[in-house]
Amino acid sequence: MIKNCLIIALTLLTTFFAHKSGLTTKEVPQSITLIESQVSWNGDSLPNYPMSKPQISILKITIPAHSDLPLHYHPVINAGVLIKGELLVIDEDGNELSLKAGDPIIEVVNKKHLGRNNGEEDAEIIVFYAGSPGMEITKKVQ
Repeated sequence: MIKNCLIIALTLLTTFFAHKSGLTTKEVPQSITLIESQVSWNGDSLPNYPMSKPQISILKITIPAHSDLPLHYHPVINAGVLIKGELLVIDEDGNELSLKAGDPIIEVVNKKHLGRNNGEEDAEIIVFYAGSPGMEITKKVQ
């Protein structure tokens, strides 16, 4: 009887301290939508997907501090999340979007733009491209 009471007391104390420290016995998965849209960040409508077999590419792009990505465009739909640093995106019409770590972006398609890192640390962005085999996902502007 005393042994059972001691076990129950230890179990309750362990549960109490785990709860107070923020620990739980079972973590619950979570899903948070970061962004969802039918238009890119500057308001342009996204094009239809290619009719051929899809090819998904995921890139991690690093933009060093105080540097620019070259002027370029994407012939495919793409979206990303800035995971580190800051980034300023400027399209050919002069529209600007400032991103900080954690911010999502639905990128412009077939529109010239560049990314500029004015920050003191490298910027890192994970970008998902929805193309098809043989399609370039990024084209530099000469």
